[in-house]
Amino acid sequence: MAVYLNALGLNCALGQGKAAVAKALFAGDASGMRAQGGWVAERALTVGAVPGELPALPALPGHPASRNNQLLLAAALEIESEIRAAIAQFGAGRIGVILGTSTSGIEEASQGIAQHQQHGELPASYDYAQQELTAPAAFLSDWLGLGGPSYVISTACTSGARALLSAQRLINLGLCDAVLCGGVDSLCRLTLNGFSALEAVSAEPCQPFSANRQGINIGEGAALFLMSKEALPGSEPISLLGGGASCDAHHISAPQPDGLGAQAAMEKALTAAGISAEQVDYLNLHGTATLHNDAMESHAVQAIFPNGVPCSSSKAMVGHTLGAAGALEAAFCWLTLSPYNPEHCLPPHLWDGQADPALPTLNLVNTGTQLSTKHPRRLMSNSFAFGGNNISLLLGDAP
Repeated sequence: MAVYLNALGLNCALGQGKAAVAKALFAGDASGMRAQGGWVAERALTVGAVPGELPALPALPGHPASRNNQLLLAAALEIESEIRAAIAQFGAGRIGVILGTSTSGIEEASQGIAQHQQHGELPASYDYAQQELTAPAAFLSDWLGLGGPSYVISTACTSGARALLSAQRLINLGLCDAVLCGGVDSLCRLTLNGFSALEAVSAEPCQPFSANRQGINIGEGAALFLMSKEALPGSEPISLLGGGASCDAHHISAPQPDGLGAQAAMEKALTAAGISAEQVDYLNLHGTATLHNDAMESHAVQAIFPNGVPCSSSKAMVGHTLGAAGALEAAFCWLTLSPYNPEHCLPPHLWDGQADPALPTLNLVNTGTQLSTKHPRRLMSNSFAFGGNNISLLLGDAP
């Protein structure tokens, strides 16, 4: 059953807050992607860092500081009034928290371990709990005083999308009246060095689906939705119509070349939403700019949309935000349908325009391409992860 995404708080390399992100997103502004050194030894990499200052974390016992929680808090503060109103309406015990992440506070923990290796002792600020994957959800629940189900999903690059599906399930099962759901991930030396070791990182700006693609850029960000079964007072909600999940388990890091697992996720999403592929107005591609992912996804998209569908990858503007990516790109679909997009633009596909002749041709949209204003409109967002983990979400205009 469809649920409502009543409010959204977010930040990424495009900016902090819905208005700033929407303005940069629809203009195709990739200025937030910048080359930085210090993440991987003897190598500068293009990364997508959240600009500006982040809010100071409140002093909560058992919650050591991390940039990951700061990103999450910034997103939550943007919609705090809506959250507080939901608490007043439903009660703290009826509101859950489900988030996706892959880093949590590993960057801060790694800094502490590095100091131990150099000086033989851990810094006073070191706390093992800051790197626990449950940390973001526990922090948000305790800060808000919530008593509903609270947990974190970590399925690599589908984590944030899976959090939305799990939140929808909690609501449809009657276990929650509202759920704070989404994803958060911060830039981290561990992940950057890991992807570099896999030879999957490009030092230059990434080029999704280009013949010249060389790999991903890593980014950071947070997207937090307030989901409920019914539209909340004063909101202008977008609906999560449904989603589909599959796991082809083809390889620990490489995608299934024929894209059958990705196809299955898209087919399940269409079935869950009760629509056909021809009724989808736009597809946000996973589009990592790696050789194998883009090849697999292009074949899967051609199979589901043989007549084509307007599509784009947003990773050239924000980087691959890993555990936050699925939620962040669902947020871009939310913005596309929202009043924050008065010109009805689609997120553009930024690349060098050099199509790979070995791949099926996709209908990649340019800056200024507009979404139909005829309701209802339906947008799909793909997320694929290590281990053959696949998620597709469908968002649409609220009825």
